Amino acid sequence: MTTTEGTGVTVLGLGAMGSALASALLDAGHATTVWNRTPARAAGLAARGAAAPSDIAEAVTAHPLVIACLLDHASVHQSLDAVIGTMRGGALVNLTTTTPNEARELAGWAAAHGVDYLDGAIMATPPMIGTTEASILYSGPREVFDGVRPVLDRWGTSTYDGADPGLASLFDLALLSGMYTMFAGFLHGAAMAGSAGMTATEFAARATPFLSAMTAGFAHDAAVVDGGDYTVPGQQSLDFSDLSHIVRASEEQGVAPGPVAAVQELISGQIAQGYGAEGFARIYESLRADAEVAR
Repeated sequence: MTTTEGTGVTVLGLGAMGSALASALLDAGHATTVWNRTPARAAGLAARGAAAPSDIAEAVTAHPLVIACLLDHASVHQSLDAVIGTMRGGALVNLTTTTPNEARELAGWAAAHGVDYLDGAIMATPPMIGTTEASILYSGPREVFDGVRPVLDRWGTSTYDGADPGLASLFDLALLSGMYTMFAGFLHGAAMAGSAGMTATEFAARATPFLSAMTAGFAHDAAVVDGGDYTVPGQQSLDFSDLSHIVRASEEQGVAPGPVAAVQELISGQIAQGYGAEGFARIYESLRADAEVAR
């Protein structure tokens, strides 16, 4: 489908993120219909001019473009299974967090009912929606993305990641994996320092500039991984990167070593295979999808 600047939009799900999406559409002058399983959540948006039917069937037929920002994959089916047939000829943009295969299943399900499907992954917090700081990844048919992009761009920077509807979810979760691992490492460090009386706030003041500087190493490691040669100069060897002393120090302080122990396991695995002299980035070979072949 093709949208115009003022096209009408239905938003399903009015948690903090769904409400932010609907609010940005209202700010941009779009006719906006909202629905939530708990109708009271629609009151604020209704006061601003959004239509807020309690019946989801009425909501999804109000406009040919429906945005779903629900709890999870199951909730998309729970909300739409009974009404998907009424959406034939329209488009569903699913911004609900799913796994890649769940996104692919939803794409097939929508197609079977004659509904265009685009999957999306929001790389932003609710207050960022409607600003240039917000980024949303999309995957699915290019023509669907292009057709609804005037609406999508109301929320932030729209990035198209390919025809496979599972790609936006995959890249979203991959980025979140890096984020959560980083935060877990920070909290582990805070626990270690905390065993000697340092507050987490004091530790954060030291960790923030250090960790921020270390992210500059991502590009170097990425170049090594893409080149496939872990012997090129300028790398810290796996032997030198052995983290067993951090694990021992953590245990000595009575702190669970979980996050760093997981990294040490990857390092030890590569050393055991004879790669100790090669660069730290080689742990990628233990993590990649075809790791058994790579080993």
